[in-house]
Amino acid sequence: MACVRPLLAAACLFLAHSAWGQTVAINGLLGDKALVIVDGGFPKSVATGETYKGVKVVSIRGDAVTVEVGGQKHTVRVGDAPSSVGSGVGQQLSGSRVVLTAGPGGHFMSEGQINGRVVQFMVDTGATTVALSVSDAKRIGLNYQSGQPVQMGTANGVTQGWRVTLDSVRVGDVMVTGVDAVVSPSSMPYVLLGNSFLNRFQMNRNNDQMVLERRF
Repeated sequence: MACVRPLLAAACLFLAHSAWGQTVAINGLLGDKALVIVDGGFPKSVATGETYKGVKVVSIRGDAVTVEVGGQKHTVRVGDAPSSVGSGVGQQLSGSRVVLTAGPGGHFMSEGQINGRVVQFMVDTGATTVALSVSDAKRIGLNYQSGQPVQMGTANGVTQGWRVTLDSVRVGDVMVTGVDAVVSPSSMPYVLLGNSFLNRFQMNRNNDQMVLERRF
């Protein structure tokens, strides 16, 4: 799902609730309301004190949102790395399986993280590595200019990009470390999830569903 970015939203924020298997995203802030996505559904405007699908918005202060799930409170900021909410607060989830469903146009999209910062991925089995734009690299605080300069072909000719190694790439409950990537000066609507990540998995596709099973 594409990330909605209202004027007060700097990024998307995800929370994973291990006890119920919920995923919660806060897409932005609108005054005393937060745009909440639960389990990949549609954004819902939730006011302070209201509860949506078991997720209660307790307070909103600046870009910090306090939510309550299963009696546990957790305060997060827009753009923070995902964390558990509820039982096992503060623990990072781990897993070995990712299930993706094709969206409009048959593309497999997924919201995830690079180095703990939220990004929007599009699966690209034709891409050698993970690929992201300079603007996304700057947004997530990636020091791409310290990477290896490389020549990249674009619609406007050959330009300079940078080859880097990402500390971590996370999709769903699965995190992979030490992932090769390239940073391109060209504008890109999504981060391409290429084979430097995908090759760590056994891929199986059945109609509009793609399952990634971690190789060990």
